[in-house]
Amino acid sequence: MPAAIAVGVGLGALVVFAVWAGPLVWYLVVAAAVGLGMWEVLTRLREHSYYVPRTLLIVLGQAMLWVSWFLNAPGLVAVYVVAVLALMFGRLFHNGRHRPPINYLRDMSMGIFVLTWIPLFGTFAAMLSRVETPFASGAASIVVFMLCVVASDTGGFIAGVMFGSHPMAPAVSPKKSWEGFAGSVVFGTLTGALSFAFLLHHKPWVGALMGLGLVFCATLGDLVESQFKRELGIKDMSALLPGHGGIMDRLDGMLPSAMVTWVAMSFLTTLAP
Repeated sequence: MPAAIAVGVGLGALVVFAVWAGPLVWYLVVAAAVGLGMWEVLTRLREHSYYVPRTLLIVLGQAMLWVSWFLNAPGLVAVYVVAVLALMFGRLFHNGRHRPPINYLRDMSMGIFVLTWIPLFGTFAAMLSRVETPFASGAASIVVFMLCVVASDTGGFIAGVMFGSHPMAPAVSPKKSWEGFAGSVVFGTLTGALSFAFLLHHKPWVGALMGLGLVFCATLGDLVESQFKRELGIKDMSALLPGHGGIMDRLDGMLPSAMVTWVAMSFLTTLAP
């Protein structure tokens, strides 16, 4: 527990510093998290007989993220398409022209899943730093996103420990309960309303809807990672973070939530007078 608390405080301090320091530092932190997350996932897959070109995918994932610094979402999508094509065609001829690929559909599909799950969603987290709304800066948008996801996790943990008795999806994650999900909804919705009111200077009911949406994203993201680990028969993605597991064990709910936050903030910007 002391190690887990120390790591949690350290990660929180790193995030606060990156948000304060500006978009470039935030991009560097997100790029490191994306790279480490991809290394964890691809390594676990390779250990379980999946053929996934780890170095190539990590390089392409970094290209997806950094091109968005110059070309925003269109650049991200363009590099994502190139990465998918490289994976599809490269895997097709991995054994040469005269021997058929083995497990082509399985391995190619898993590679596309990893590209989508980590660098695509992660790049939206990086791009949040440069979403300038009429209400507040990109830094405030990042803080709102982080607060809502942390509130969802905290509310779910507290309510689950105190009242959890009805499993939400026992075949996927036996520890997830409906009571815990209710706690996530309460904490996440309230945090969304308050953060929108005081950080983005926008209508609290819009923030409440935003918080509710992020609760669903964070919960589903956690379930996706749980199923991923269940199919591989592992408990944690790695041991990089003492007391927490791996990087992906901390990013599971944040990655899809970042994408939804970016879309929501961009949409609100278009509606502003």
